[in-house]
Amino acid sequence: TTDRGARCTPTSQVARGRIHSVRSERTEGGYRDEVLESPIHQPTFTRKLTEEAIAFIEQNQERPFLVYLPYAMPHLPIFASEDFAGTSLGGPYGDTIEEIDWSVGQVVAALERLGLAESTLVLFTSDNGPWREVHTHFAGSTGPLRDSKGSVYEGGMRVPAIFYWPGRIEPAVISDMGSTMDVYATALSLAGQDLPDDVDAFDITETLLSGAPGPRRELAYYSAGQMRAYRKGNFKIHFYDSRGATEPLAVPELYDLTRDVSERDNLAARHPDVLADLMESAEAHRQQMPVAEPIFDRRYARYRVEQ
Repeated sequence: TTDRGARCTPTSQVARGRIHSVRSERTEGGYRDEVLESPIHQPTFTRKLTEEAIAFIEQNQERPFLVYLPYAMPHLPIFASEDFAGTSLGGPYGDTIEEIDWSVGQVVAALERLGLAESTLVLFTSDNGPWREVHTHFAGSTGPLRDSKGSVYEGGMRVPAIFYWPGRIEPAVISDMGSTMDVYATALSLAGQDLPDDVDAFDITETLLSGAPGPRRELAYYSAGQMRAYRKGNFKIHFYDSRGATEPLAVPELYDLTRDVSERDNLAARHPDVLADLMESAEAHRQQMPVAEPIFDRRYARYRVEQ
C-alpha cells in the first residue's frame, strides 16, 4: 500500500464455488476490482503474487510504500510451478519452499535494481510453526522445538524473523524475545510516528540498527482469545498441557527456555517461587488487557451498514 492508493491480489475469493484472484485498487471514488483469474491456477499463483508485488514497487518507487506479501503457499493445498516441481528433496512441500525462496529473491533483486534497497526494510517471517498434523506429506520441521502449528509450545509459536536493510542493519543473529506485534511499533518509529498507549507492541529499532538488547521482557501466548501460556525472561509457564485441552492444569507447567527449548523438563515442583512470580505476572496482564471486538467483525458490521 502507499499513502495514496492500494492494490492487492487476495489469495482467494470464492464466488459460485470458484476460487479466483482479484486485483483491487483504491480510487478517489471508492474501489476498482478486476478479476485476474477464475478459477485460480494454483501452481502458478506464487509466481503471479511475486510479479504483482514487483509491479507495485515499480509503479510506486518515487514515494513511500508498504508491500505486504503473504504467500498462499505452503498452506494446504500446496502447489509449485513447473520450474520448481520435483526439484526439492522435501517433496511437494519442499518444492513450494524453493519457489518462495526464489520469489523473495526476485523482490529483493527488484529493490536493488531500482536503487531502493538501502531505503527499504525487508522482513521475512511466518505466522506459525509447521503443520505437523498433516501426514499426507512432509510439512516442515521444528527441529528440537515441541509441537507445531496450533500449539502454544515453542514449535507452534517460535518462527524465524529475517530483517534485511543494507547499510542500516549489520549481519548478526539476535536471540532476544520478540513478537510479530512489535513490527507495528517499529514501523511507526521508523516513520516518525508515536505509538498509541494501549498497544501491546515494542519498538525494536535500536535492536535492529545497533544491536541493543530487545525491549520485550514478557509475552502472553493466546489461542482463540484465551491465554494458554506466559513467558517472563527465560521462563515460561503453560496453563494447559495440550492444544486440545479445555480444562486448565491444577499446577501450570514451568520451563526454562535457555536450557530446555524443547519444553520437556517441567520445573514447577522444583521452583515454586518462579512459578508463583510468572502466575502473578500473567494475572496482571489479564487484568490490564481489555477485551475488544475483533477488528474484522467491526469492519464487517460497518460494511453491511454501508451496503
